[in-house]
Amino acid sequence: MNILFISLGCDKNLVDSEVMLGILAKDGHQMVDDETMADVIIINTCCFIHDAKEESIQNILEMADLKKTGRLKALIVTGCLAQRYKEEIIQEIPEVDAVLGTTSYEEIAHVIDGVLSDSPMERGDVRLTMKDVDYLPVTDTHRMVTTGGHFAYLKIAEGCDKHCTYCIIPKVRGDFRSVPMEHLLEEAQNLVDGGVKELILVAQETTMYGTDLYGEKRLPQLLRALCKISGLRWIRILYCYPEEITDELIQVIKEEPKICHYLDLPIQHASDGILKRMGRRTSRAQLIETIEKLRREIPDIALRTTLITGFPGETQEQHEELMDFVDQMEFDRLGVFTYSPEEDTPAASMPDQIPEEVKEERQAELMELQQDIVFDQAEDRIGEELLVMIEGKVADENAYVGRTYRDAPNVDGLIFVNTSEELMSGDFAKVKVTGSADYDLIGELL
Repeated sequence: MNILFISLGCDKNLVDSEVMLGILAKDGHQMVDDETMADVIIINTCCFIHDAKEESIQNILEMADLKKTGRLKALIVTGCLAQRYKEEIIQEIPEVDAVLGTTSYEEIAHVIDGVLSDSPMERGDVRLTMKDVDYLPVTDTHRMVTTGGHFAYLKIAEGCDKHCTYCIIPKVRGDFRSVPMEHLLEEAQNLVDGGVKELILVAQETTMYGTDLYGEKRLPQLLRALCKISGLRWIRILYCYPEEITDELIQVIKEEPKICHYLDLPIQHASDGILKRMGRRTSRAQLIETIEKLRREIPDIALRTTLITGFPGETQEQHEELMDFVDQMEFDRLGVFTYSPEEDTPAASMPDQIPEEVKEERQAELMELQQDIVFDQAEDRIGEELLVMIEGKVADENAYVGRTYRDAPNVDGLIFVNTSEELMSGDFAKVKVTGSADYDLIGELL
């Protein structure tokens, strides 16, 4: 069968998509990127915030139209939206032939066989394919990497136990479950054998890895084991909750040359009042202490964070408190989301919801401040020599685009490398920074 796969949402969702693609390829199916050529379309959905939910629904409705106009025989919906709104999808979009929950993706080949069956009973059996939300799928099928081949995400855990008041993730992804270390090391080896040179560790929270399986945090041990894989050049760690960062973890990052001096710390806010309403487990003083320790121990570390602005009850004074914190901390990378009220979360029913226009004004102010910080930092980098992973060639120019250790793919900046030499995607090159352009750097090959 010709299959079109649409993967929406976060990098953790992308890993699930790549596992499904591997299962389908092993089953003999062909992947296509033209919806008019597809016999089956699978949409792996997201529902984390309102905009993600809207994007997922729009994709489902657009693909559903092909049931009437194209060769499409089956439309299957998977992922977080499918988990959260399974009955609504079945009832309101009859063109959808099957819905798979977040822990059922390993059943994808069986579900395709079922929806294409001549037997109404078999079609009915797979129409709603759900497992316990706390089940942990672990498949031995090799993933089909879709990120270009030279970097890949390694999902080390599923679910979350934090239960922040704004977040729906525990309801659709379940409690925190670590993937056994031996499975992760085997998967990492398979990815490196396939050409991957950078592994990016992801989970809802990477810092808690191992607590459920081994009774203690085992991220440092996992990192040391991954560093022993021959051919792996970079390891990057995302989604580290600041209150869970230990001295042992900092020491491993310092000592292991393969680990990028880069951490993603999703702090969400810096006002103690808002942090408490969010159900976060840290304070402004603790955040400052953690950030200062990281910079003291690893002076060249790049710190990324994400913020939520316009949370219910956020006063102008608390917004200014957050602005002051951002100005003081000078994060290397920062993203700001406007608060999105999600049904079935405590924050959605809190009083003093903030008008959308106020949220957007505060978001713009924060991003304008961060822009000034980043532009100044980029100017300061001129003259530095950095190791760059080449991502591709700039069309019709003697230049390539790449990333430094300070840049995670798809969320951070790039560096444009001027050279007449021939380079390949995935190559590492020593580059001298000669200039900057907005969030990106410009350099020349050494």
